[in-house]
Amino acid sequence: MTFSTKIAFLGIGLMGDPMARRLLQAGYFVTVWNRTLSKAHVLKTVGARVATTLPEAVFDADIVISMLEAGPVVAQLIADALPALKANAIWVDMSSTQQAEALQFHVRLSNAGHGFIDAPVSGGVGGAQAGTLAIMAGASAKDYARVEPILSAMGRPTLVGPAGSGQVAKLCNQLIVGGTLNIVAEALLLAQAAGADAAAVRAAIRGGFAESKILDVHGQRMLERNFVAGGQVKSQIKDMHNILAAAEAAHVTLPVTQLVTQRYESIAGTYPTADHAAALLALEALNPGRRLGDGPDQLS
Repeated sequence: MTFSTKIAFLGIGLMGDPMARRLLQAGYFVTVWNRTLSKAHVLKTVGARVATTLPEAVFDADIVISMLEAGPVVAQLIADALPALKANAIWVDMSSTQQAEALQFHVRLSNAGHGFIDAPVSGGVGGAQAGTLAIMAGASAKDYARVEPILSAMGRPTLVGPAGSGQVAKLCNQLIVGGTLNIVAEALLLAQAAGADAAAVRAAIRGGFAESKILDVHGQRMLERNFVAGGQVKSQIKDMHNILAAAEAAHVTLPVTQLVTQRYESIAGTYPTADHAAALLALEALNPGRRLGDGPDQLS
């Protein structure tokens, strides 16, 4: 893979924008497309070519990268773009979808003579901006070798198995993230309710076995009551539903995941676009009169 490789990047949202910027900074030729064209035009100032239609975006692309809201949106774009795809193009879907959806994308593109890689990410907007995303790729070894340098411009890619495996790895990641967010909220609320200084408790347990990125970043967010979105409650719920669907397909029961899903669903109508650290708000609703800290809630 060389810098002469042409990339089409579809989906210039909170994550797609900084990811496309990382590719441009690395020297790749990138065409960007978004349903709301104004979001794509922002990248013109940093060297991107802006396509006004989907066929225009993909017709000469060696690699197509999609970063979209959900599986049905990806499916529609693949259907719309397929007639215009260059021979032997590889489609890299970095969205979070169901494993079954990723396998359907793989079959459809393979039958048309194209490659497919599911490569969802973890690390949020900050990781996308810094180029430090954890990238979990499901692909053949041959296809992965073609795109590994491109993925490396956006973060740390790992081949975790054949097509569909990337989504499994992402679901495992989100299972741990969702569960840990709720446990950190419980720990901090308990600390304060039992008479301790919750911020001091967090500081005391850091560096021990309880240390985690969630305790570091989102524990601080909870103490500050900062729920301005990075990851969103509605996205976390989508991920939890996808985890449960994968569990059902694999014939395993995940009782903790079921409970975490219920907790996020309890605030879906009130705080859909709040950061997923709003697990604290769901917990406080179960404990009337108990509230972490005394600052105002910061919400988008």
